[in-house]
Amino acid sequence: MKLRDYRLFFIAVFITSFSFSQYRLTGIVKDQSGKIVVNAEVYNQTLGTQTNTTNDGSFRFEDLKAGTYFITIFSYDYEILEQEVKVNLDTNLNFELAPLGEQLSEVLITQRRAKIFGLKQLKPVEGTAIYAGKKSEVVLLENALGNLASNNAREIYAQVVGLNIYENSVGGLQLNIGGRGLDPNRTANFNTRQNGYDISADVLGYPESYYTPPAEALSEIQVVRGAASLQYGTQFGGLINFKMKQPNPDKKIELISRQSFGSFNSFSSFNSLGGTLGKFSYYTYFNYKTGDGFRPNSEFDSNNFFAHVGYQISDKTSITGEFTYLDYLAQQPGGLTDTQFALDPDVSNRTRNWFDVDWKLFSLKLEHKFSEKTDFSLSLFGLDASRKAVGFRGIPTDLNSNPITAEDETTVDGEFVSPRDLIVGNFQNWGAEARLLHKYNFFGKESVFLIGTKYYQADNDARQGPGSIGTDANFDFQNDSFPDYANQSTFDFPNRNVAVFGEHIFTISDKLSITPGARFEYIKTEAEGIYNNVIFDNAGNPINNTLERDDETFERSFVLLGLGSSYKFNPNIEAYANVSQNYRSVTFNDIRIVNPTFVIRPDISDEEGFTADLGVRGKYNNILSYDASVFGLWYKDRIGEVFNDRAQRVRGNIGDAFIYGIESYLNWNIANSFFSDNTNYVLNAFTNLAITDSEYTKSEEPIEGNKVEFIPLINLKTGVGFGYKNFLGSIQFTHLSEQFTEVTNADIGTPGSKEEGTLGKIPSYSILDLSFSYTYKQFKLETGINNVLDENYFTQRATGYPGPGIIPSAPVSWYATLQFKL
Repeated sequence: MKLRDYRLFFIAVFITSFSFSQYRLTGIVKDQSGKIVVNAEVYNQTLGTQTNTTNDGSFRFEDLKAGTYFITIFSYDYEILEQEVKVNLDTNLNFELAPLGEQLSEVLITQRRAKIFGLKQLKPVEGTAIYAGKKSEVVLLENALGNLASNNAREIYAQVVGLNIYENSVGGLQLNIGGRGLDPNRTANFNTRQNGYDISADVLGYPESYYTPPAEALSEIQVVRGAASLQYGTQFGGLINFKMKQPNPDKKIELISRQSFGSFNSFSSFNSLGGTLGKFSYYTYFNYKTGDGFRPNSEFDSNNFFAHVGYQISDKTSITGEFTYLDYLAQQPGGLTDTQFALDPDVSNRTRNWFDVDWKLFSLKLEHKFSEKTDFSLSLFGLDASRKAVGFRGIPTDLNSNPITAEDETTVDGEFVSPRDLIVGNFQNWGAEARLLHKYNFFGKESVFLIGTKYYQADNDARQGPGSIGTDANFDFQNDSFPDYANQSTFDFPNRNVAVFGEHIFTISDKLSITPGARFEYIKTEAEGIYNNVIFDNAGNPINNTLERDDETFERSFVLLGLGSSYKFNPNIEAYANVSQNYRSVTFNDIRIVNPTFVIRPDISDEEGFTADLGVRGKYNNILSYDASVFGLWYKDRIGEVFNDRAQRVRGNIGDAFIYGIESYLNWNIANSFFSDNTNYVLNAFTNLAITDSEYTKSEEPIEGNKVEFIPLINLKTGVGFGYKNFLGSIQFTHLSEQFTEVTNADIGTPGSKEEGTLGKIPSYSILDLSFSYTYKQFKLETGINNVLDENYFTQRATGYPGPGIIPSAPVSWYATLQFKL
């Protein structure tokens, strides 16, 4: 090779290496007095990425190409800083924030932040988690207006597309949301987490959520769908992660006290305390709720305590511990038939039905940065909990009568003589989840690799039998008094689960990235116990009652695969697509409950399928934020209920289904459009529309071609937010078209028949909500009216608890909250 050839070779190598050069932008944020500003939000608007300053006020952006970047820095006690930064080598700068020129309220500070960041999705990488190419939505509670004291899900989740909500929980004690044809009951089709760890009764065996954190304690609610199953489990719904408020890094003590009053004698007291003392941080709250409910026999009482402590061992290592305690007792007024609902939706048939929850959660988390490129986290978590239900659920001796209208048996003098049905479930489980995330350069582009593993062990038990004959909240079994009681069972449900998962972001170009992933699952589900097997004649009379043993073991292992992709046309417009396999294990609620009106098919098996999303999202000049997508959900061996020739509900795998639709969200910041320089005004409008259709494509039952249950064709939420200085208000409108509740697609049960109330559609309904707030110094007053038009409607036809029958939703009601912050 000639010398000239060598020179050309080295020039080519130099040019190539220069073109692949990646630089680092670092900085320290201080105020004008030289004080370090901790936890300031630093936003690279050119790339659409965000980070926060650490305890020493520093931040960094890695792997930047040479060019000019527009940096915005936000912290609550300072003016917003916006600055252009040129990067053509590793760059380190100092940023100085000016104090606010006037004393602004928390309302205006929050709105200043909202004008900068607009609609928020999860970043491609957050901590030791990957969200690239996934459909993600984040509810920012600091921007929310609504009845937070009662956890009004209709208002809180208004900007999350396509959610279907059961409004059957007075006081907001339980969250019941679903979507895309998934049963909303106790959010059982989502993986529910709090600060990243599981909070449901049993992730695989009994994934119902009896505990929901109060909205007043939350900073964010993260909703991730589509390929979320690869990191967070096998479920069709995806992930809901409740992110609690964090200790204030700038105060040693921060006190917030909120006292709320409302219709039907409702009262809520929320009090939190938090702060940071050097390397030690803490946040704790206590929330008490009580009320009578809008129907007779629906009083409730709840106590909820939470404690978070953190210690920053070093700049690279931190450890946090958390404890949650919830205890609530609620009376259940029972369900109604269609005839009863039409006459008066506020009546109650039941006087002695009660429900009790005792929930204790534990968590310990270690986070460590091996380097600027490698992060590690280890979470240990556990649950010690119980749920108890006692009452007359309308299980008559005559199986041809309606369980809703069946009366409790009484003596001549009016005293109860029949025992109530009592079901008690105890949940003791623990788990560990480790994650390692590493960033590295691959052909000059940053790629990200995540690998994790999870071990989960549950030892649960369920017992059913005779309760007391009274009307009080007595949860003691009365076997000695009623030895011949028919509905008896005692079961243990030991479950084991081992999972290994991984995802990888391959950055193909500055615009395109591809994220494949895989998850290996080993599941062992067991049922060990005895039950009473009662045989009835054709008239519904018991003719034989024997004690049977039922021991079963389900052991399986499998691999789930997924693929996501993201294409950024520019920093403000992104197209995304993903497809992921899904899996739902048979739960012990599917296979074991003693009830003469239900039959479980012995060949019931797990469900499987996959979900695909294709969409585009972004924003325009901090004026418009949007997310529009199409989706498809393929469901194989869907579990549901059909009727046999004895009019009993038979639960089993009923067939395959296809669910598809369009989901769209648009938020227009009108204030930024017309008077962006005046921060005193707030005016924005949003529209959240999902159009969803479905069909059973294959079935041995006569349901092929029918619609899938729990799917309204039109699911619309829209609203306007407005305000001036410290006053804010919102108007929100919700409309859901009619939806079927079971696979036969019956319009309504025949009046007077045994199915009236539990069989039929949920009619369409439209709800209007108003909310207002005013802030003065350390005080804030919130008030509003829910269901302004006083619509008579319902969102659930229960086949068991808390019914059976129609569960009416709340009529027009008001609330008022006074907050003090120090």
